[in-house]
Formats: sequence, C-alpha cells, structure tokens
Amino acid sequence: MRLGLGRRIAGVDEAGRGPLAGPVVAAAVVLDDGAAIAGVKDSKRLTRGRRELLSLKIREIALDWAIGSATPREIDEVNIHNATLLAMRRAILGLRSRIDYVYIDGKFCPDISIPTEAIVHGDTIIPEVSAASILAKVFRDNQMHWLDSLYPQYGFKTHKGYPTKHHRMMLRKLGPTPEHRISYSGVLKT
Repeated sequence: MRLGLGRRIAGVDEAGRGPLAGPVVAAAVVLDDGAAIAGVKDSKRLTRGRRELLSLKIREIALDWAIGSATPREIDEVNIHNATLLAMRRAILGLRSRIDYVYIDGKFCPDISIPTEAIVHGDTIIPEVSAASILAKVFRDNQMHWLDSLYPQYGFKTHKGYPTKHHRMMLRKLGPTPEHRISYSGVLKT
C-alpha cells in the first residue's frame, strides 16, 4: 500500500463534520519517509491530554504540516461534504514542501494536481494520516474553546459544537450564533 522510500507523502484527515457549530478542519502532515511517531494513532482513540501532547510532538518532528478549514458559512453554502474537501485542499496547498503523493482518510479526495488516494480508516493504518487526525482534532478543539469565550452560554468548550442536550436547549433559548451551521436541521429545529 505504501509508496517507496524517498517520496514525499502527505497524510490528510479532518475533524468536525458532525457538529452544529464551528469550522470543519483538516490537517496535512508529512513525516520523514513515513516514520511513525510513538503513540500516534487515530485521534478518537486518544485522551484529550494525550492528543495535545502528541500534537506538539508532531509539529516538532514532522517534515511539514499545515491546517486548512472551512467556515460555517462555507459549510452552509457548499454542504459539509464539499466544505470538508475544501478544508483538505487548503491544508494540502498550505504545505511548504513538494509532495509526491497524498493519502486521504475517507472515501473522497479533494481536487488537487498531486496524485491522491482515499483510504477508509486510513487514520488507523497510515502514520501521516494518524498524525493529521490528531492535528486537526486538537486545532478544532482549540477553536471551539476560543468560541466558548465569545459565546460562553452555549458551552462550546464542553461539547465542541455537537448536538448535546445543553447545546440544543441553548439554541432553543438564544437562537443560533454566527458560528452555527444554519443548513443543519438541528440548528433551527431544536
């Protein structure tokens, strides 16, 4: 499955497709000949503290990394699928080094001129994609902490924009913020 040594491979993953608020975020990571970083695996299998520590390590060790995102307005305009591909494209294009090949976690690839391959559960088998999964999740969680400081009554720091009971209750009481995805049925029908 992996390409030969000496080729620059980027792994890409996203975070934030399901929440009712906040951006969808993608990360692209290039490791030295696909070298694994101890403890790096799919971000969903790690504690928050472990993800944050590994995020710092990945940023330090990776040959290159970049973050891309799509705003809630972009999600509303083009739908979550296309916004995710846009965020992935932005992350890949944000890399400073020349890339020979890109592995994407999932079923679909963004429109870029670099050869790409989409792999379902790539975040569990490809070190670059696992690392990207961690960077994307940590970056998005930090964005939601920042949004919590702007809209503390919604509890973004706790639920990260997902449709929890408290989040739905605040939407009913206060209505959506500019950071909510209006096109999502759970935002206006709570």
